[in-house]
Amino acid sequence: MIDRMSTRAALVAAVLLIAAACGGTGATPTPAAQTAAPSGTAPSAAPTAATGSIQINGAGATFPFPLYSKWFYQYAFVDPSAQFNYQSIGSGGGIQQITAKTVDFGASDAILNSDQFAAAPGIQMFPSVAGADVVAYNISEFAKATTPLTLDGPTTANIFQGKITNWNDPAIAALNPGVTLPDKPITVVHRSDGSGTTFIFTDYLSNVSPDWKANVGNATSVEWPVGLGGKGNDGVTGTLLQTDGSIGYVELAYAMSNKLQFANMTNAAGKVVTASIDSTKAAMGDFATDMPDTLARSIVNAPGDASWPIAGYTYLLLYMNQTDCAKAQKLVEFVKWAQSAGTDYATQLNYVPLPDNVKQQVLSKVAQITCNGAPLG
Repeated sequence: MIDRMSTRAALVAAVLLIAAACGGTGATPTPAAQTAAPSGTAPSAAPTAATGSIQINGAGATFPFPLYSKWFYQYAFVDPSAQFNYQSIGSGGGIQQITAKTVDFGASDAILNSDQFAAAPGIQMFPSVAGADVVAYNISEFAKATTPLTLDGPTTANIFQGKITNWNDPAIAALNPGVTLPDKPITVVHRSDGSGTTFIFTDYLSNVSPDWKANVGNATSVEWPVGLGGKGNDGVTGTLLQTDGSIGYVELAYAMSNKLQFANMTNAAGKVVTASIDSTKAAMGDFATDMPDTLARSIVNAPGDASWPIAGYTYLLLYMNQTDCAKAQKLVEFVKWAQSAGTDYATQLNYVPLPDNVKQQVLSKVAQITCNGAPLG
């Protein structure tokens, strides 16, 4: 698992350099950037039509950016006529751009609320893969510890609300019998920008803490009761690494690639579990037979014994009735490929492919996409 995480970490670094070279959130990636081989890809000849005759633009979530970059690069060998340009600007930005129809597809880790669905009539959410958020910490006394601390939902909610302020608090001690906890203040670190990672984390806290749900809530951006803000998963990671006694939430890959310690969690079944591909897959499986027509489903606080409680899907956002038939055909073909041959690349980069029954629902829904009201040929 660590080898796969290292591969994915290298790809994260590579694609972030691409994003920086493109001028941040406002720049459209160049064809050269889009067709450069992602880290970990075996050298091979570039596609004969690398620039593509059909340009497909997307924007949104940062979490799937390494995977989407890999997918788009590999898909150019499958269909050289299609060129995908993707701006990794965060879930909130992706929702805004697809709502305004300034891009051909959006990407979000956050589930659209009723107002967002109403603002974009005909929008559909398509799960692509899933991942895990973890509660990471930096405590100098435990720098060489091989056994992680254990937390549960209510205790985590109280820490992030500022109700538990010291590491040797009785609530933390009760979850970690036999561990000598330091008499040290807790510094909370959270995202300063709107993000799907925040959406999943606050969704979890809202499920396990009525107080959190009533006073803070669940969104891509919330009014944090306490703590320091960091922009992006990398900003939170950097603040954690620099702050002794800190605690924050990041996507699993960032914790692994930066060697952050992260807590085991007591899940809804009362079992202590570790974040991994298998425990995230278990969480998806717990809800796989209960997908709504929107295909947007929270999978936090899953009931299974082996399920990681802070997991979530990441979604592609597409309109069910397209107006550019050539692009619509390419998008449909790409989604079908991503959910077949593309799943191998997801596993290599430590993302969790969809369970078969969820995948079939995605493929059934994508087959219903029309262009100007007519079925695609």
